[in-house]
Amino acid sequence: MWKEEVIDLKLTRFFEISARALLSLLIVAILLAILAGVIYTLYDTRLIFHMDFLGAFRNILVDLLTVLALVEVLRTALAYFSEGRVKVTYIIDTVMVTVLTEVMAFWYKEMNWEKIAMVITLVLSLACVRIIAVRFSPRRFREEL
Repeated sequence: MWKEEVIDLKLTRFFEISARALLSLLIVAILLAILAGVIYTLYDTRLIFHMDFLGAFRNILVDLLTVLALVEVLRTALAYFSEGRVKVTYIIDTVMVTVLTEVMAFWYKEMNWEKIAMVITLVLSLACVRIIAVRFSPRRFREEL
């Protein structure tokens, strides 16, 4: 029985070290993607002089929101790195930023009411889940005890 515990402990330690190493590589990749997104956004400011203002600002806004979605993904990865678990609120924030980015991308296009209703339902559902996740957080229950 003692050997099984030692093997389980070694496997758990190997998994933790492997996960941290891969997560470190992922964080570096996310930081590079954020840097590339910022550079691309700055490069897209040239569109102000070559396109109509609304089209140029729409492109810049979508670029900015995409970078913000990457920042939320980075925040999720860092939370896992420091706490050893992923917070649901960070994932919901990431999805909400991504959905809002898509909404901004389709802002100037014709959309039927079913798609608009789906997006509104999705955003409201995510907002409700986020409120529930904050309200019933494990950390909050530990503080109340």
